[in-house]
Amino acid sequence: MSTISFAGDAVARVAYLSSDVILSVQPALNVDSDFSRQLHLLATRKTPGIISREPDIQVVRHNADPLLSAFQPLRSGKLVSVTTSSSILLQSIPHLYKLAQHPIVVHVSLGPFRQPDYSEITSIRQSGFIFLQSETLQEAQDIALSAHALAIQSGKGVIHFFDPANSLDDDPIKIENRELAKGLLNTEAARREHTRIIGDYSLYVDDDGQSIVTESNLPLVENQKSRTLDGEVSFNVQPPKVSRGEESSVGSSARESSADSRPTVSSATSLDSTNPRPMTSEDLFDSISHIWSQLSTATGRTYEAFEYSGPSNAEYALFVFGSTRLFVDEISVANASDEFAECGVITARLYRPWLGSKILDSVPPTVKRIAVLEHIRRKTTKWGPVLLDILTGLKTGPSGSDSPKIVGYQLGYIEAATARQALRGIFQNLKSVSPIQNLEVGNHERPQNLQNQTNLVQPKVENAYMKMLDQVFGPRLYVANRLEAAHAGVSPSIATTPEYGFGSILARIDHRKRFIEEVQEAAKSQDFTTSVSQKWLSKWALSVDDPSKVNEFAEEVISRLATDGSRLSSQLLSSKALFFQESQWLIGSDAWAYDLGNSGVHHVIASGANVNMLIIDSQPWSQRAAADGARRKKDIGLYAMNFGNAYVASVAVYSSYTQVLEAMIEADQFKGPSVVVAYLPYNKEDDSPLTVLQETKRAVDIGYWPLYRWNPYNEDEGKQNFSLDSERIKQELEEFLRRDNHLTQLMNRHPTFSANLSESYGTEVRALQKRKAKDAYSKMLESLYGAPVTILFASDNGNAESLAKRFGNRGRVRGLKTMVMSMDDFPVEDLAVEENVVLITSTAGQGEIPQNGRAFWDAIKDNTELDLSQIHFSVFALGDSHYWPRKEDRIYYNKPGKDLDAKVAFLGGKRLTDIGLGDDQDPDSYYTGYNEWEPTLWQALGVANIEGLPEEPPPITNEDIKTQSNFLRGTIAEGLADTTTGAIAAADQQLTKFHGTYMQDDRDLRDERKAQGLEPAYIFMIRCRLNGGVATPAQWLQMDSISSSFGNGTMKMTTRQTFQFHGVVKTKLKPAMRGINKALMTTIAACGDVNRNVMCSPLPTKSAFHRDVHEVSARISDHLLPSTTAYHEIWLKDEDDKQIKVAGNAVVDHEPLYGSTYLPRKFKIAIAVPPHNDTDVYAHDIGLIAIKNKNERLEGFNVLVGGGMGVTHNNKKTYPRTGSMMGYVAADKVHIACEKIMLVQRDHGDRKNRKHARLKYTIDDMGLDVFKGKVEDLLDFTFENQHPFHFKSNIDTFGWQKDELGLNHFTFFIENGRVEDSATYPMKTGLREIAKVHKGDFRLTPNQHLCLSGVHDDDLDTIKGMMKQYRLDNVQFSGLRLSSSACVAFPTCGLAMAESERYLPELITKLEGCLEEHGLSHDSIVMRMTGCPNGCARPWLAEIAFVGKAYKAYNMYLGGGYHGQRLNKLYRSSIGEEEILDILKPMIKRYALERNEAEHFGDWTIRSGIIHQTTEGKAFHENVAEEESDEG
Repeated sequence: MSTISFAGDAVARVAYLSSDVILSVQPALNVDSDFSRQLHLLATRKTPGIISREPDIQVVRHNADPLLSAFQPLRSGKLVSVTTSSSILLQSIPHLYKLAQHPIVVHVSLGPFRQPDYSEITSIRQSGFIFLQSETLQEAQDIALSAHALAIQSGKGVIHFFDPANSLDDDPIKIENRELAKGLLNTEAARREHTRIIGDYSLYVDDDGQSIVTESNLPLVENQKSRTLDGEVSFNVQPPKVSRGEESSVGSSARESSADSRPTVSSATSLDSTNPRPMTSEDLFDSISHIWSQLSTATGRTYEAFEYSGPSNAEYALFVFGSTRLFVDEISVANASDEFAECGVITARLYRPWLGSKILDSVPPTVKRIAVLEHIRRKTTKWGPVLLDILTGLKTGPSGSDSPKIVGYQLGYIEAATARQALRGIFQNLKSVSPIQNLEVGNHERPQNLQNQTNLVQPKVENAYMKMLDQVFGPRLYVANRLEAAHAGVSPSIATTPEYGFGSILARIDHRKRFIEEVQEAAKSQDFTTSVSQKWLSKWALSVDDPSKVNEFAEEVISRLATDGSRLSSQLLSSKALFFQESQWLIGSDAWAYDLGNSGVHHVIASGANVNMLIIDSQPWSQRAAADGARRKKDIGLYAMNFGNAYVASVAVYSSYTQVLEAMIEADQFKGPSVVVAYLPYNKEDDSPLTVLQETKRAVDIGYWPLYRWNPYNEDEGKQNFSLDSERIKQELEEFLRRDNHLTQLMNRHPTFSANLSESYGTEVRALQKRKAKDAYSKMLESLYGAPVTILFASDNGNAESLAKRFGNRGRVRGLKTMVMSMDDFPVEDLAVEENVVLITSTAGQGEIPQNGRAFWDAIKDNTELDLSQIHFSVFALGDSHYWPRKEDRIYYNKPGKDLDAKVAFLGGKRLTDIGLGDDQDPDSYYTGYNEWEPTLWQALGVANIEGLPEEPPPITNEDIKTQSNFLRGTIAEGLADTTTGAIAAADQQLTKFHGTYMQDDRDLRDERKAQGLEPAYIFMIRCRLNGGVATPAQWLQMDSISSSFGNGTMKMTTRQTFQFHGVVKTKLKPAMRGINKALMTTIAACGDVNRNVMCSPLPTKSAFHRDVHEVSARISDHLLPSTTAYHEIWLKDEDDKQIKVAGNAVVDHEPLYGSTYLPRKFKIAIAVPPHNDTDVYAHDIGLIAIKNKNERLEGFNVLVGGGMGVTHNNKKTYPRTGSMMGYVAADKVHIACEKIMLVQRDHGDRKNRKHARLKYTIDDMGLDVFKGKVEDLLDFTFENQHPFHFKSNIDTFGWQKDELGLNHFTFFIENGRVEDSATYPMKTGLREIAKVHKGDFRLTPNQHLCLSGVHDDDLDTIKGMMKQYRLDNVQFSGLRLSSSACVAFPTCGLAMAESERYLPELITKLEGCLEEHGLSHDSIVMRMTGCPNGCARPWLAEIAFVGKAYKAYNMYLGGGYHGQRLNKLYRSSIGEEEILDILKPMIKRYALERNEAEHFGDWTIRSGIIHQTTEGKAFHENVAEEESDEG
């Protein structure tokens, strides 16, 4: 940028250069101010400042007490500036008085736009600040720079104000001159300011100092506290008093002007230095004059305290305190005959301190009369403040009675077309014999076309809570301070306050009391047409204190009165809303929490009135963790509980939807004030739900935002007052509970409330843990001989950790004293005293260090003080040289290791060996590089040639774990009983997969929990085994209950047609398993190296045929089920240790099919029914294509073998594969054929390399014919030739369909299979209610949707009504969305590299506009996304696929077959959202224009030459659109 066009931009640039910290005050976090866009642009470009290399820009909402954030950095010696509109000034007056004594600069853009209100400046003129004003674009830049220079020199606060509209037509100016700025800012003085660190800020303590100068007239830039004789800082606890001298520098009364003729002083103790004295108004004038003199010398632009422009012999002048543009323009083109010709214009460049005597110095002596024009909207006195300033200044100055006559005017809004007329009126009055004072000029009502202030708007993300209130209370809901409500004569900013809303509710309560009395009288009246009305009115009046009854009767009463027709009934109906018992609410934000008294929260609680408050706290935990302590935000919930008369709840809709509902209902039922504090963290108001979800989870898990409900009257009913709905609470709340004697029992029963879970626990305990771990290791090694070696690792997937431990063990047998720990567990300050250090790290994300090494790296990467000259070190790095195909991205290969190597060497470390680089592309993966690096390190450590070393045992493999597990028992039972951890042993983690559960941890919480010194948030995923995806209504209800009672409140319907539960903690694992068993379902063999859930097409239009196919799927599933009794023994024994009877009998531990080692890898079977390939039949180890006979019943199956989706990124030895045709088998024999295929894989699959262990590799290695022969050798029949079939699609058909039996089926759209309630869509609740009345079954589809099957016509209206009530009948989505699917990925899947389920809907939303634009909204395009290349959502068959490569980076694949018959191919590698949209939007446009009739997207990409066709799995990596380089 070489030029600037807007004043706000010019000022923002100067503030950025001149500050350590900039508080950017904005109307909303996602709405720019006049300054913020430029500030963020500079920060994004990492433009260096002058005062600070990287200024800290803090965004603060205008209603969140923004100036409070200035104190902390000021007290730390930072130079602070604020960029804001004038709207915050009046509410900030208490802070301004304190801030005036610090070198802070506040840049104020005056509003409203084009009609600025200068009264917001005059109202704060006595705050002690220096005030500077600019008018033009160039002045805005110069005066902004002057303000910062003056603040540094004087040590006082400066307010620079300007009207942004006044300079809109100015020509662009050059950007600021950095060298000039450096000279003016006096960086030496700024550095002295940095060394001045003052104590903690208190709103109630006067710890401010005063600026001083030396008698030599050289500014001494100090802002000193008064000190006692012994040098200790003393504090004056009295409110700040303003001396007469201080008044003269900041005031506007007669006393101010009287001081113009003599120096004024401040009342503060001065420094003990050579003739110091407090700084006076004259000193400040001299300082700013000196600054302006320097500016003039450098630029030729001159500035004075009061500036005059016009003829040197003018007799009349305008003193304008407001926007001057219109007047100056008109005067410059005035004719000689105009009244205002030959007049001058005076403006105040220095408004405070007010030096009235300087006015006459600036104007010609010929001036006889001065018109004072004030742009003041809030007129609180008869005479304008500037008029009084001028009058007193001139009358007490040296000219005395000879000074010009002063005439005051009040300026309103003046349009350009009427400016000449306004000037004429002003001068006609000015020149009259007896001018009228305070003449109003212009329109004081703002024109409607300029009503463009930033309106108060409910942030979109906060709509979640409003929608929940609407859902729960419906027409009974009354929000007194609702933003969109009309409040006659009341501004929105007032109408939304709690005070206004509280008054409104009280008035409404009184109104209803009077209405009740009217009804009671009317019930006795004989004025109704019929007695029926009286009867219902009496019922209503008698039930008026029972909300449920009164609301029930209300509708009937209104109905009866409407048909009565009498005058009295019409009178009552005029207030019919009052027949209902309303649920009355006030809605507020966390801005209320900074001053509970001023905000009105205190008054509502103290009143005891039956009023509900919903207070939404939007501050993210991540911001809270770094926030300054001076903001003094109150805990409203704790505050209300201490009152003892209020219901209090702390809720978070993105943590527990159900708990929010409970809290809202309980608050409504509570007779008295209720406070529901609701968490909804966001960085910007338009943040995605995913961002809000992640922030919420962190805050709730860490205890920053505990979920609880408190009812002080529960004890009267024998209940507990306090209900904790989350696992952890913060310290302040814990202390309150300890004080409350009603909760002693609760505290005894929940010792987890102890201090080690408190909010303040994290940093100190984490440091202590590091120290203890390191010291314990050191003590253990003291008895050993040999050189000490500290081995530190950073590992995401365990490889680097395994290598580190391996190296440590091998070093120990060589006599070395080895210590192995993660980098983050090592105290960085001890690094300098280590002797030998080995650093082993893998590569995460976009060339980032893994999570458990980030804190270590952050501590050393910018550290220049750490001296490592005494250590010897070596680094080994693990990476993949093919991971980043683009040349510009190759720097990411092993980047963490290379960075560590360079940094440790830079800090003085001496290399033992060169860095070792492990490459996944090498023949033995990273072991190739490791085996070269390790011997050189032994050589350097002097332990290379050691004789008699024990032979190293081979690493334990999955095959070993299975063999030694005693038929899948392992130590699972012992691990479940271990309460010291939420995890189970590593070997057991492999075994529990066979039982249908994976151990995971919540990856959203990893960083926060690690910072708090806690183990990861270990949780388990449970997957059911559900033959063909069919469940009864009773089973659905049981699954719903399990998800709520034991999981995270949601159900996941998977791409294998079954239920998954997430977020199950270890202690709830066994109860959840028993609950599943109780529903006559199981989880055994839902995962693991066995045959998994057998899939089957839902087939809603052919019920009889579906029944045939589903029976076969169940037969295959049961036939291939493992026989071990370990499942029943571990999960299902009762308290007497007796085995519970279950569905399926397992009596002996003998595996006739699997043996003790089971299969080499997972095994999957799916059945498809043409023409629908909704099960992706080509993607499985065995794919069965159902063939009908002439009677439309099942005859047999075409058998496909060798399909599989798992791949490893950039490992071309791994690839997806579609199934190969084996032939046809009759339906009654197909389960035997499946068995024999599985047995050949059992005996011939690769058990040494799990990446090569699937059936697809066995077949490709063996050849299809050989494999087929081995299968037929085990059969007593051979495969027939395949029967003809045809597929049309692999997606679901949504909406209602009728089958051949007359039964109805409805397929719901369940995006990515996640069944949950949200504020906008109560899906889970709706399906639960339907399950209670449904008489058919539920069919889970392979595309993660749900088919409600078997609805009789008699029940159709009931079901449709319920679907409409819960919004379940909507299937009107884009074709792309309906055809999409995604795996779970973050936050629970440990293999995920990127988001999937939580991100794909957002990406589709960003594409739907393009689809609509080109007429493709309803066209089906199959798009799939997975977080890793394992392929759970079968991405390799999609027309468009995105596979996670790193966080927010995906490989993009194109060209899959629409029918699921063809693999896609790599198109672009490691691209983010911006690139994805840039690629797809033009491609979609081309497709719309170029496609043939009925041509699908995947086919078109191949025909158009965008991508090559993949003919078979082995060709998957050939002819990709973006070749991967072999270079590292």
